[in-house]
Amino acid sequence: MDYLPLFVELKARSVLLVGGGEIASRKSSLLLRTGAKLKIVAPELHLELQQRYQKGEFEWLQGTFKPEYLAGVFLVIAATDDSILNEYIFTEANNRSILVNVVDNQPLCSAIFPSIIDRSPIMVAISSAGKAPVLTKSLREKLESLLPFHLGTMAKIAGGWRGRVKQHLTSMRQRRHFWEKAFNGRFSTLIANGQLKQAEEQLEQELLHIQEHRQGELALVGAGPGDPGLLTLKGLQVIQQADVVLYDHLVSAEILELVRRDADKICVGKRAGNHSVAQEETNTLIIKLANQGKKVVRLKGGDPFIFGRGGEELQIAAAAGIPFQVVPGITAAVGASAYAGIPLTHREHSQSVTFITGHCHENGNDLDWPALARGNQTLAIYMGVIKSALISQKLISHGRDANTPVAVIGCGTRPEQQVLTGTLSELERLAQNAPSPALLVVGEVAQLHHQIAWFGHQAQSIDQTQSVAHINRHSVIDLD
Repeated sequence: MDYLPLFVELKARSVLLVGGGEIASRKSSLLLRTGAKLKIVAPELHLELQQRYQKGEFEWLQGTFKPEYLAGVFLVIAATDDSILNEYIFTEANNRSILVNVVDNQPLCSAIFPSIIDRSPIMVAISSAGKAPVLTKSLREKLESLLPFHLGTMAKIAGGWRGRVKQHLTSMRQRRHFWEKAFNGRFSTLIANGQLKQAEEQLEQELLHIQEHRQGELALVGAGPGDPGLLTLKGLQVIQQADVVLYDHLVSAEILELVRRDADKICVGKRAGNHSVAQEETNTLIIKLANQGKKVVRLKGGDPFIFGRGGEELQIAAAAGIPFQVVPGITAAVGASAYAGIPLTHREHSQSVTFITGHCHENGNDLDWPALARGNQTLAIYMGVIKSALISQKLISHGRDANTPVAVIGCGTRPEQQVLTGTLSELERLAQNAPSPALLVVGEVAQLHHQIAWFGHQAQSIDQTQSVAHINRHSVIDLD
């Protein structure tokens, strides 16, 4: 161990920072947040430092470093581009047993700055003892995604309750069990939702009824269109706290790998032409598991409120008195079209976008076809493969040009993504040859795929001389 990890209180302590450039500005920002009594030695100040100085946030010793400036100083930071001066500062400070940090020069440091994850009062610091700062930065970024921003608020509230909990629960084992339950249960969820008053009321109830039945809860989470990188930060945090995850077929295997290892995973998906779990069974299962005191995550592809029946499931939970939260996801129309290089709106081609489902009646009379057939708009059609012939026929018969550009995006955002393009009159043929799940895009914006496709290999457009089989061979994404 080259350095002993310590958290040092700098509030009202004298800290000397030598240097007035951009690096010194960054260091000053961090030091001022601790409440340090900061003095800066520099001939000139960076613009941001000038603004802070004008606000009276620190004392400026204009000029060059002098050893007498070290009197009464607790910590010294040398942030100049003069290596000789930096070594001189280190020697003078070290001789006086003052902690010193020379920026980007580990041998001249008796104290180092770690990479910090700030969830005050929760603080996480990572250090490589100055050996690999880029690596520690990378680790910090990974940990940032795992630590919810509401941790600090939760810690502050818990701190205010420590005395009361200690008075009510006399054994350390009881207190530990109480806080573990609170930090991983409804109390944490309420804070994440910004319901601080209700969170404290929840603590009150749990403290008064510590031995009673634990209340379960439901989280409705959108998994996005497939690429695990499109799962939201909050979605990741929630699925890693779940006791059980009820997921759909559209949730990718990569995202399921991110679920907490000891959580139960139950597929309740519905897929056309295959055995499906009835919605009523899913509703019953949600209620049953939540009433067992479990944290239930209902994980849906895309966004749960866009043709995902998420609202229906929440109505059932609300009627049963089960607490719930919603974590939105990137819906398929947004994610898949973006990965296909197709903007859903464009100043020259489309002033509006309409999301519709292809699960329409046999005659299609449940949709407003005259409105959908108008030009200068984009149609993003979910679950439209089976009814693609009907959709094409209805749009054309109500006035949409048969040569309107269309795109069928199969397995959007995934490595196996395929983009087949053509015209509205060819929609059925394209849809039947696209891998599932597929999104249909109707509108002039579809032709922009050939200009701005960026994910994988750009698909070739279909014309009267090319077969669909030929198009498929050239539109498969190959990431190798």
